[in-house]
Amino acid sequence: MSNEVLSGERTLQSLTFGYDGLRRYGVEVVQDRVVGINPDTRQVTTDSGNRFDFDACVVSPGVGFKWGAIEGYDEQIANESIPHAWFAGPQTQLLRNQIESMPEGGHVIIVAPPNPFKCPPGPYERASQIAMYCQHHKPRAKITILDAKDAFSKQGLYIEGWTKLYGYGTDNSMIQWISAAQGGAVEELDPDTRTLVGLVEDFQGDVVNIIPPQKAGAIAFAADLVDGDWCPVDKRTFESSRHKDIYVLGDASSASKMPKSAYAANSQAKVAAAAIIARFQDKEPGDPTFVNTCYSVVGEDFGISVAAVYNLDSDTNTIEPIPGSGGVSPANASPEIRKREVSYAHSWFANVINDMME
Repeated sequence: MSNEVLSGERTLQSLTFGYDGLRRYGVEVVQDRVVGINPDTRQVTTDSGNRFDFDACVVSPGVGFKWGAIEGYDEQIANESIPHAWFAGPQTQLLRNQIESMPEGGHVIIVAPPNPFKCPPGPYERASQIAMYCQHHKPRAKITILDAKDAFSKQGLYIEGWTKLYGYGTDNSMIQWISAAQGGAVEELDPDTRTLVGLVEDFQGDVVNIIPPQKAGAIAFAADLVDGDWCPVDKRTFESSRHKDIYVLGDASSASKMPKSAYAANSQAKVAAAAIIARFQDKEPGDPTFVNTCYSVVGEDFGISVAAVYNLDSDTNTIEPIPGSGGVSPANASPEIRKREVSYAHSWFANVINDMME
């Protein structure tokens, strides 16, 4: 929901939660940075020098960025002037401030990364949320998405929403999407002029938001949990394929065909917890079922979603959607259905936070 900060629909404070709910269940919460996981001694080491023994270690490393994939764009520039804003926090506020400060008729450029990456619909919802703000405050603004891909999640539904709300496909469209085949791939950034060098032409923006190519978070590499960019796992339990008794959840895991989404991670966590309990009881883990739901708010009273239920194919160690188990929002749905999806999106957020933290 951090994209809603960019439209002004919510604040960062509304996305901030404490750990008291976990403590009520007797969970000891230690706020520290993990710098090492030793599978031989079964110890976790933190930045402050603490060591924690484990029988099972569950990690959710999240994603890190492939700095240098776009020449001229690095972590320092991201923190100072051209944010990625892909982790909710100070960069989200920086991007929001830049959008508010740009001139009327200004140009926002969003650089969308290649697959796979955290939150596949996220860059396109971000463009939509910025357009929501600009409709009211900077109606002559333009938003360009430069994409390293030729297709994206829920594309048909997004284009339907952009067409109805923002004039997509017309000369006066507020949003423009440029695919890789159309020259949307970006090779270089000039941070001083906010100019992006593409394969076909250059683009200059008043506000530039670059979402870099992604890989597993740093602790996954430090703990030798990766094979390439991501962490291979036994998808029946989400135990690491590289080290026994370490379980890897969420965006960092190789969990195809599940997307790298919050709800997917939540579903994987429950499968891992059940597997760990079974192991402690000297039982075999059960056959897992997974769920994913992802909502996107394209405009005021215009929500869309995708959902699926998944089973494990044990022969191939792949997670496959069950045919007919889900789907996407209907095309050309009534205004009532689109408005209802916005309500469902906010209800989902409240429920998943309650499930994790309360």
